[in-house]
Amino acid sequence: MERRTLTVPSLVFLIIAASAPLTVLAGGVPSTFAVTGLLGVPLGFLALGAVLALFAVGYGAMSSRITNAGAFYAYVADGLGHRQGIGAAWLALISYNAMQIGLYGIFGFVLSSFLEARLGLAVPWWAAAFAGLALVGLLGVSRIDLSAKVIAALVTLEFLVVIGVDVISLAVAPEGISAQPLMPAEFFTYGIGAVLSFGIAAFMGFESAAIYSEEAKDPARAVPRATFTAVAIISVFYAVSAWALAVGVGPGGIVAASQEFGPDLVFVFLGEHGGVLLADIAQVLFITSLLAALIAFHNAVARYFFSLGRESVLPRWLGTVGRRNHAPVAGSLTQSGLAVVLVTVFAVAGRDSELGPLFPVLTMFTWLVNAGAFGLVFLLAVTSLAVIGHFRRDPGGRSAWVRWIAPALSAVGLGAVFLLVLVNFDVLIGTEGSSPLAVVIPVIILAAGLAGLLRGEYLRRRRPEVYAGVGSGRAVEGGGSAPASAAPGPTAGPGATVGSSSRTGSGPAVSSGPTAEPDPTAEQR
Repeated sequence: MERRTLTVPSLVFLIIAASAPLTVLAGGVPSTFAVTGLLGVPLGFLALGAVLALFAVGYGAMSSRITNAGAFYAYVADGLGHRQGIGAAWLALISYNAMQIGLYGIFGFVLSSFLEARLGLAVPWWAAAFAGLALVGLLGVSRIDLSAKVIAALVTLEFLVVIGVDVISLAVAPEGISAQPLMPAEFFTYGIGAVLSFGIAAFMGFESAAIYSEEAKDPARAVPRATFTAVAIISVFYAVSAWALAVGVGPGGIVAASQEFGPDLVFVFLGEHGGVLLADIAQVLFITSLLAALIAFHNAVARYFFSLGRESVLPRWLGTVGRRNHAPVAGSLTQSGLAVVLVTVFAVAGRDSELGPLFPVLTMFTWLVNAGAFGLVFLLAVTSLAVIGHFRRDPGGRSAWVRWIAPALSAVGLGAVFLLVLVNFDVLIGTEGSSPLAVVIPVIILAAGLAGLLRGEYLRRRRPEVYAGVGSGRAVEGGGSAPASAAPGPTAGPGATVGSSSRTGSGPAVSSGPTAEPDPTAEQR
């Protein structure tokens, strides 16, 4: 992979792109108002932001010691054990893949609808999705700084549109500037679980700075700063925007309007108060918002595949990188291939569906994105425990707040959110009554983690040389380790390790190459 090209702002843009600000305002916020019937949606973003800020305390401190494209994988392996690390890696892979591929459903639908409404072109949703997939795949095998520049431009435009919606909303305010949506009584009531369940998906991707740590300038500082900055921006920006939209429509009418128009509410509102041109521009940027999120999640998945392939936890060819740009080519192509398969499956399944044009939104997008969010929330809680495990072994002069208080509080908070998502999963995927999907989808996600644990046990027993290198960032093949400082080559094999991880204690950074001392506890983990 290309090394040391990403700055703090680049990382922040990559993180925020994954959460897709305009997509959240246009899709997530109205959906939450509509389903829960509560006005306290803005406070939900602030509450979740507080929990994730607690998570970022220990996560950021740990990221200053461990630099690995596997992020969750490396952290859990270090803090809880190698088997658990592999379980976390498999859970992360299926969760990130579900989030990324699910977005193609709504991307294809929105692009198809726009082309037909504005240009008179009847393009099937799946054809529009494949067009987006081709562009995302092309950027995925290119230099990461190219993707970062594209994302930075798209996210900046998103912010401008959302800010425009906020300003118009506060200027219109049919019931006056009201603080009612910010009142605790509108949040701490029946339905709070659904508000948090819907809201957490808006934050997914906030933790991804660590995934790019091997490509960041000064990762020990850049990753924590980018993570804290992104959490603060996302939580406050979403809360303000949700409050402004409620004020713009009117607190007394926002729930009914959300139920009537759904994701079109923002564009209908802009058409009425900002003009058709502004509404059309917002719709175009809604499409590019989804594209930016697709690029961000695609890059995250590709780097997980690379990290696991490099260490032979998955087939070694997944560690293949480009000769010139050092991008994780094999991981990127694998992710694109999975997307092609699933888009094709949903395209075939939806041909005669009674859901009509909304089929990819109500099935592919809703099912997969919520499944991914479910898995990632669980991973965040587990990673909080891994942070405690890491600092219990090596405090390194860190305060109790960093070592265990903040991580423990985040584990409790995230565990509560995980249970709320599980209990409300039928509501999240839009099923009526008891549906097998509300059980099957969470089981599939958690089963991936269990399969990873079993894979870890297999490696411990049958391939100890691979097991010993789990989470280290070293290329392992038949017991040999490639030097962590070796020059990049076409594959991450011996003599060609790319973007190696490094671990530091309270002293200077120490590269995790073959000269590093073996971990005496590895075999017992």
